[in-house]
Amino acid sequence: MIMAKDRIKKLEEDIRKIEERNRKVESDKAWELSWTRRGLIALFTYIAIGAYLQAIEIPYPWLNAIVPTAGFLLSTLTLPYFKRGWLKYCHG
Repeated sequence: MIMAKDRIKKLEEDIRKIEERNRKVESDKAWELSWTRRGLIALFTYIAIGAYLQAIEIPYPWLNAIVPTAGFLLSTLTLPYFKRGWLKYCHG
């Protein structure tokens, strides 16, 4: 009888750990897909490229920094579409 109780406790603990892991994975996925993350990366990209262009004395560095930043945003918006296609036709 004691072994059955120990086994049930072990199973309950394993289930709790799996549920915790699933919550973490769901949170990580939500962050990866969030507009907050995309916006922050776009902002940091814009600042880094703008500063670099200014340092090498390109005319209108902050205006020119918009192009690669827009490219990044476009890629983050379209990659999920291509990922679904890849999963459907190449991996599934």
